[in-house]
Amino acid sequence: MNLADCSSHSATARLLHFGSPGAIYLRRFVGSLHVGRCGSNPTHVKTLRLRSNPPKTLTVTAAMASEAEVAASAKIIDGKMVAKEIRDEITTEVSRMKDAIGVVPGLAVMLIGERKDSATYVRNKKKACESVGINSFEVRLPEDSAETEVLKFISDFNDDPAVHGILVQLPLPKHMNEQNILNAVSIEKDVDGFHPLNIGRLAMRGREPSFVPCTPKGCIELLHRYGFQIKGKKAVVIGRSNIVGMPAALLLQREDATVTIVHSRTQNPEQIVKEADIVISAVGQPDMVRGTWLKPGAVVIDVGINPVELV
Repeated sequence: MNLADCSSHSATARLLHFGSPGAIYLRRFVGSLHVGRCGSNPTHVKTLRLRSNPPKTLTVTAAMASEAEVAASAKIIDGKMVAKEIRDEITTEVSRMKDAIGVVPGLAVMLIGERKDSATYVRNKKKACESVGINSFEVRLPEDSAETEVLKFISDFNDDPAVHGILVQLPLPKHMNEQNILNAVSIEKDVDGFHPLNIGRLAMRGREPSFVPCTPKGCIELLHRYGFQIKGKKAVVIGRSNIVGMPAALLLQREDATVTIVHSRTQNPEQIVKEADIVISAVGQPDMVRGTWLKPGAVVIDVGINPVELV
């Protein structure tokens, strides 16, 4: 959960409701929002960019059939504005919660190791919490820490009434069992939404997960806030990671989209993408999606480092 503005990216947790006495659900997440500036050749493709890592200089462009067709009809979604709106809403809700029940939400974040990108995420999470009035608790452990030490901290946070959400920064050191550690987080505090019960509920109609993974939720939030119709549309998710691709596909299905997942063994991915109304690209591979893959009017959400390049 990264609520910090950090000039151009932020992920936002939103307090939607109080649960049973003593339980507070940090329910809604919008992951790292950033919109790159369109180049000199805007297109008929509506282009969004969503990042979960510190942004570099970004250019988001796409080309359709010819430069003549690529006139001035692109619509760029202002993710920074959406992120600010949500942070303002969270600030109000946190204040209202404090006044109503005397409780301030608390987020515990654990960082194991010295990865610079992970350290940046954790630092931004802490700044973000401060900006909206959420208490933050940080644990940093060395790379060679024992798995049992990590599990002990998680157990303590599970039992701490001042902590309402627990986030273990991934990736973990190679000697640790990621599944064991993530499953140790109480489902009521699983703000990443990675607990198998949360994912299972996300996949089932009529069931509501306590939490949803933040970046996929951010994709849906952008579509909603800009009035893009999801119901009945053809959607393609490129990539099937547990963090983005798979939960993004599940969220789109819950919105009554017809969803196809494209992965490394998919045949004719270009043709599949050409038929899509909504494309979420989360493969981490530069230049994966070409402008010629996209049909006019398609909505493109790019997660990570994969820009839609001019062909």
